[in-house]
Amino acid sequence: MNADVRVRRVSEGDWPGIIRLESRAYAPLGLSEEPSVLRSRAQASPSTCFVLHVGDRLAGYLLALPYPASAYPDLARAEAVAHRSANLHLHDLVVAEDLRGRGLGRRLLRHLTAVAAASGFEEISLVAVGGSDSFWSANGFAAGGTAPPAEGYGADPVYMSRPVPADRTGAPHPASGPLRGWSTQHEVV
Repeated sequence: MNADVRVRRVSEGDWPGIIRLESRAYAPLGLSEEPSVLRSRAQASPSTCFVLHVGDRLAGYLLALPYPASAYPDLARAEAVAHRSANLHLHDLVVAEDLRGRGLGRRLLRHLTAVAAASGFEEISLVAVGGSDSFWSANGFAAGGTAPPAEGYGADPVYMSRPVPADRTGAPHPASGPLRGWSTQHEVV
């Protein structure tokens, strides 16, 4: 890919593009969330939510938030509080359909993994939907022993997780110290 590729935190002006990408990815699966519910995920943890630009185009996004291990967000309900957890739940990773298969999803995942390690998270979890579990398995995630997700995650959802590589910076564990840059207030690639 020759265009300039950048990953950065989500900003207010990104939401129309994020909502458009989310709808295109999840509406055909019956999994699209209300915009206010989707935004609440990023408001719960702005330091772990990112957009990917290819040139001047918003080409993908990733939303992740601290969430108890073996648990997952209710797709119909906004996040009311930020959880304090050693687990970082990768809620959504979407790349524009015409740009899939170029390593952009992996790039977003590498960025999240680096941020998770620097922030002291121990594990990243997700619910694989729409048959995406093979992508996640290829990226180090393994199916967990938890019950299948509650109704609302479509056919054959798979709860998966993987450990976060240890960070060598000595960052505090998110459940044991101040939450740096955190507010106190799903995956298609």
